[in-house]
Amino acid sequence: MTKRPSAPRKHSPGALAAMLLVCAPLLTAASESPPARAISPPAAAAPRDDGQWTMPAKNYASTRYSELAEINERNVKNLQVAFTFSTGVNKGQEAAPLVVGSTMYIVSPFPNIVYALDLSKSGAPIKWKYEPNPEPAAQGVACCDVVNRGAAFANGRIFFNTLDGHTIALDANTGQPVWNAHVGNINIGETITMAPLVVKGKVLVGNSGGEMGVRGWVKALDAGDGHVVWTAYNTGPDKDVLIGPEFKPHYDMDKGKDLGVTTWPPEAWKIGGGNMWGWISYDPDLNLIFHGTGNPGPWNPDLRPGDNKWTSGIFARDLDTGAAKWFYQWTPHDLHDYDGINEQILLDMNWQGKPRKVLIRPERNGYLYVLDRATGEVLSAKPYGPVNSSKGVDLKTGRLIENPDKLTGTGKVVRDICPTASGLKDWQPSAFSPKTGLLYIPHNNLCMDEEGVEVNYIAGTPYVGMNVRMIPGPGGNRGAFTAWDIAAEKPAWSLKENFPVWSGAVVTAGDVVFYGTMEGWFKAVSAKTGDLLWQFKTSSGIIGQPITYRGPDGHQYVAILSGVGGWAGAIVSGDLDPRDATAALGFVNAMKDLKNATTAGGTLYVFRLP
Repeated sequence: MTKRPSAPRKHSPGALAAMLLVCAPLLTAASESPPARAISPPAAAAPRDDGQWTMPAKNYASTRYSELAEINERNVKNLQVAFTFSTGVNKGQEAAPLVVGSTMYIVSPFPNIVYALDLSKSGAPIKWKYEPNPEPAAQGVACCDVVNRGAAFANGRIFFNTLDGHTIALDANTGQPVWNAHVGNINIGETITMAPLVVKGKVLVGNSGGEMGVRGWVKALDAGDGHVVWTAYNTGPDKDVLIGPEFKPHYDMDKGKDLGVTTWPPEAWKIGGGNMWGWISYDPDLNLIFHGTGNPGPWNPDLRPGDNKWTSGIFARDLDTGAAKWFYQWTPHDLHDYDGINEQILLDMNWQGKPRKVLIRPERNGYLYVLDRATGEVLSAKPYGPVNSSKGVDLKTGRLIENPDKLTGTGKVVRDICPTASGLKDWQPSAFSPKTGLLYIPHNNLCMDEEGVEVNYIAGTPYVGMNVRMIPGPGGNRGAFTAWDIAAEKPAWSLKENFPVWSGAVVTAGDVVFYGTMEGWFKAVSAKTGDLLWQFKTSSGIIGQPITYRGPDGHQYVAILSGVGGWAGAIVSGDLDPRDATAALGFVNAMKDLKNATTAGGTLYVFRLP
């Protein structure tokens, strides 16, 4: 494992000792591999691997695990470049490539060009290209770079979203548009950056815009013609949220009539955020989708007293109707922009001697949650890195225990809040291996200073109300890659990284884990020990999602999009001034040296063994 020099950092001795006590296991690596656990995704949500990669999360259980094993711990050191491809867009490349048969599909950041590459031919030439020509004005209302997190394949079609609020279906063979649904409104600051999920003839899509006072929703579109089947809002009266008699939350704090209205100041829920721009999982056995909800707006909590339902939480919904079955709020009255849109991994396992259908969630607020996905009960919530903004989770009430020393508000400067608004982990998805029983988490190690300020809502303009300045976390390293033992509720090993690990992860049956760094290194480490097995320096920082697939020649390949950007890399992709500590909502202050480590880019890299 590589260790990088620590940047200087000031902490009070007491605070630093407390945080190091919480995260002490993260700073060492296990000397031997953990035992395999009887933990596995439900078969219906994670069918046997056919060598393709048809959705960013690999399967409905969101494991990002491949059963391919040609590339393994012993030979991964021999990986070499098979081919590269330029997207022609030097912005943050967060998408996962897709592979269906002998074709690879990639989606660029704005202007959201879709490419189909022919893997059966040398160098993978372009098979077709589709340019949706989104409205240029969408770039001006996108919160955190003009990213796109990928497409989905189903029934001969490629489904993807554009920044200006369109969901589009293309014929996978020809690239010709089948339908185009306009579901978002950039005039109020609404954009779409997430990857859709296609389930049983429905295309699931959510909106972005919490920093613009946009009201969050999830829509199910008909995969055949694109019409809206149902819409579920994440704030407002029960009828809008699709809360009815089937709604049975586990905790009292989430029970009551029209909480999406009464837990807000009058009318504030209409501009209250709660957007859904992250990940959705699906359990075919329960016929439930699981999706998070984003932060309430504005960030300044003094301007929105109350729990602010149904933001910063997670819904279980009936796929067919959208009806809510249960809800759990990770962060009531979110003080620090912790959102709630991260990935959820669906697993079946014994918990305290009883078989449970669980949902695993490494959350922005710093806790690794284990929930019963049938009921929403929290079975475990342990910090997986430095956390001082709260003091734990009360498993009896389900409520996050606030730290009074870190409460923010108007005119009040609160220093050294860990984690930052970007969370201990943001959108960047983790991966789970049923071979090791470990969850592989790319995440951040950042803290921040916050000051609440007054702000008024004006449609299509920033609605934040918070000054933020981010700084490196304990130890000086700004990122980490941690293997979490789900059954033991603790880390197995962890790697320090200089910058936030803003890329996704993929793990294979060959016991290899792949992830990228913001300097541009694409790394392969042992799934059992974390030992560095191979690395390759790409042309730009990596914030994309790696995949692995079986090519037309029968061999295993690994692919990643390189191109720094996103919220963490906005200083480069947006060419921001490193002297402005508040730029990119405070992220620039923690990333001043990124311009010296990498440059903007947009290149697909594909690797294979010789």
